[in-house]
Amino acid sequence: MDTFMIIVLVVVVIILLRSIRQVDEYERGVKFKFGKYSKIVGPGWRLVLPIIESMKKIDIRTKAVDVPEQDAITKDNVSIRINAVLYYSIFDASKVIISVENYKFAVGQLAQTTMRNAVGAVTLDELLVQRDKISEEICKIIDEATDPWGIKVENVELKDISLPEEMKRVLAIAAEAEREKAAVITKAEGEAMAAENLAKAAETMTSTPGALHLRTLSTLSDISADKANTIVIALPIEILEAIKGKDKK
Repeated sequence: MDTFMIIVLVVVVIILLRSIRQVDEYERGVKFKFGKYSKIVGPGWRLVLPIIESMKKIDIRTKAVDVPEQDAITKDNVSIRINAVLYYSIFDASKVIISVENYKFAVGQLAQTTMRNAVGAVTLDELLVQRDKISEEICKIIDEATDPWGIKVENVELKDISLPEEMKRVLAIAAEAEREKAAVITKAEGEAMAAENLAKAAETMTSTPGALHLRTLSTLSDISADKANTIVIALPIEILEAIKGKDKK
């Protein structure tokens, strides 16, 4: 009798030890009783009765999914290759177990499909210029689709957008033309400002007696420092008129 009791106690202890399950801080346990959903349990040691109960643990930390590079066609029929990274977390562990068979695979496939559709709805210029806006739209669409699964999509970032070689050359030519256009405009604006300033200076000299003569003397003083120069003096009208008046006297 004593031996039998010892065996029974050992068996009970082994069953109890195997029934204790640890749920870590970053996990949630989904318990089932007789195959039916029972409840969600938090971190700590939890007792799961053999045969009667079962429990699956779900990691609720934020996860990063690398959406593989894939082919897509923009609204203006440009073929590109694009990839992205998606960040999500689980807010309802029971839905992740009950509502979808393999939530990681499902999220990845949904991200690929949504990304292709989003790229097809915009032109290449819009995709390159409004990348952040398009990422937000993709994030919103995936978040709404995964909400019944108990998943919260936190962010989607478009990583690399690869263009065909011929399209790269076209964009390079367009960028060069844009730079030349900007340089011509800047040069024209500078010439216009210089002409305006010269006009103002001429007007000031014309309205001020002797100003042109002083400017001529200043110029002669500047160029006389270099003796290699040949100086041709253009006398102002004021000087000629002064000489002419002196001869008449």
